[in-house]
Amino acid sequence: MSTLGSLQRYYQGTLLLLLALTVFLLTHFLNVDIKLLTPGQGEELPVTNVMFLKTHKTASSTVLNILYRFTETHNLFAALPVGQSFHLGYPWLFLARYVEGMSENSPGPAPHFNIMCNHLRFNLPEVQKVMPKDTFYFSILRNPVFQLESSFTYYKRYVPAFRYAASLDAFLASPWRYYNASAGLLNAYARNNMWFDFGFDHQAPEDESYVRARLADVERRFQLVLIAEHFDESMVLLRRRLRWRLDDVITFRLNARSPHSITSLARESQERAKRWCALDWRLYQHFNRSFWTQLHAELGPRQLRTEVALLRARRRELTALCLEDAAPKNKSQIRDPRLRPYQPGAADILGYNLRQDLENATLRLCQRMVMPEIQYTAHLYALQFPEKPPKNTQFLEK
Repeated sequence: MSTLGSLQRYYQGTLLLLLALTVFLLTHFLNVDIKLLTPGQGEELPVTNVMFLKTHKTASSTVLNILYRFTETHNLFAALPVGQSFHLGYPWLFLARYVEGMSENSPGPAPHFNIMCNHLRFNLPEVQKVMPKDTFYFSILRNPVFQLESSFTYYKRYVPAFRYAASLDAFLASPWRYYNASAGLLNAYARNNMWFDFGFDHQAPEDESYVRARLADVERRFQLVLIAEHFDESMVLLRRRLRWRLDDVITFRLNARSPHSITSLARESQERAKRWCALDWRLYQHFNRSFWTQLHAELGPRQLRTEVALLRARRRELTALCLEDAAPKNKSQIRDPRLRPYQPGAADILGYNLRQDLENATLRLCQRMVMPEIQYTAHLYALQFPEKPPKNTQFLEK
């Protein structure tokens, strides 16, 4: 029996050695980061203190879902809007007291926050009162032509400059007919909105020295600025910088509009949009170049293609696992009212139906992946502050 046992141990050891060698060779020949597939001991710990500047109409709700899921999965603490609010004081400059638990009247020491990702207008000294010193700062930008088109549809009834314009083409043909600089901060959605979100003056002239100084400010504070038009490549780089697992950055597209509510702008209107939002255009051009410089410095073309392919393959797997139909649905088609996204303005915001045969653990995973921003904010708030009144989401039922 001892001889037989020795042989068994020998063959088991040989088999394990062959398996390890196979994994090594596959990752070598496919040029895949082995940590992407098999996270284990001896690696650097994942980054858990993260501040995401959530810019408007830039796929930022999809990124927020990633951060909320990471928060919940790892039992972290998110800096959530105080009371019944769903944003952190926007459109006013951020103050620490806009975070639940940071009020001057709150008893005891302030809580330790890990993740900050709700809409705010960036104000670094106040953010630093909330977030730890080792926080990783990142944001996301979108081509301002398409960002403005999305904002016009989404905020048409809300923004004074948009309210009486028959179309975005009409607005861009004569913007000063509709835009009144003295109308207040609500008009920030109508011009250089991303520049405004970074805490800058969205009505400032495009003075070269001023623009260069503000771009340098962003570079000093933000370790990474993602690009919405290259979302999958952005997730590859974000995953590497945060040292997260592949599944941590897999997501379905959230807060997206139906095709019929998207306007194709004429070439002339696109050029007018670039001039009207000249500060946003400079911001986008600068960090689009910066993004690709960082990406190519960290990954060769072959490895980038491989990692993007792995991310997309895993998304397809989770789509088949979670969704009844891969195609997103409009509000009337979504069965579960808890998964129906908010419908502002003239936008037709899409969501998803989950498969009905999911077992409990899979159901929770899939629910998190498709949960709209407002509902997820309310859900996390209830988990973190069970002693406080829950956030009111009844307006979603209208």
